[in-house]
Amino acid sequence: MGFRLPSIRRASFAANQASSKSLEVPKGYLAVYVGQEMKRFIIPMSYLNQPLFQELLSQAEEEFGYDHPMGGLTIPCGEDVFVDLTSRLNGQ
Repeated sequence: MGFRLPSIRRASFAANQASSKSLEVPKGYLAVYVGQEMKRFIIPMSYLNQPLFQELLSQAEEEFGYDHPMGGLTIPCGEDVFVDLTSRLNGQ
């Protein structure tokens, strides 16, 4: 299974840089939205290669397709499940 991120055009990227600093994501990381409250998490892009995380990506694809309501990657699971998974990935 592969997961491709949409390409970002420079003009839209430059426009986004002018927005609030709280929305900035460091290079090598990705913003995802999780849970009913759509809490924003910043995760390393290396998680995209992990089998456990790829299961969540498959669920996201089934539920949202490529139309994510928050404009970023939306993960369809509870925050507690996501935090547990990411702490396991950090321990590897």
